[in-house]
Amino acid sequence: MPTGLSEFFHHNHWANLTLLDFLAKLSDDQLDVSIDGVYGTLRETLVHMLTSEEGYARHCGYTAEDRPTPWLKELTDFPGFDELKRRADYTGKALIYGAENAELDKVLMLDDGTYPAQVIIVLLQAINHTVDHRSQIATMLTQQGITPPSLDAWSYNDVTYLSK
Repeated sequence: MPTGLSEFFHHNHWANLTLLDFLAKLSDDQLDVSIDGVYGTLRETLVHMLTSEEGYARHCGYTAEDRPTPWLKELTDFPGFDELKRRADYTGKALIYGAENAELDKVLMLDDGTYPAQVIIVLLQAINHTVDHRSQIATMLTQQGITPPSLDAWSYNDVTYLSK
């Protein structure tokens, strides 16, 4: 039975790719800004956000032979925007797949087998985590006098449905 859950992940996928395109145009100085109350610099926040998405996708049972390797968490240097965009595309599609195909009530054992959580909780966390960090990124941009891209559901609707 369709739940509509996957639409949240279609929006998330679009928002992440749109944000990456926007941030790729900024200078190194702008990308290295951080403020109190956020995860880290724009770069660090972005990498953390997408590293987490790789984990959420893996927990939801999506494994593809063409997944980016090594895992983003294993990289020590900023991989660049082309690589982040490739990974965001992979994880976005993987989370859509999970929302459409995973057993949502299946209990997973996370944190090396010490923390039980249903797949639906992992998916909810994936959306919550990404929205939180995109908001932090928007705050860091506005603190620099930069207007962030509009990534809300209305903008998604405008691009996805009204532009057809």
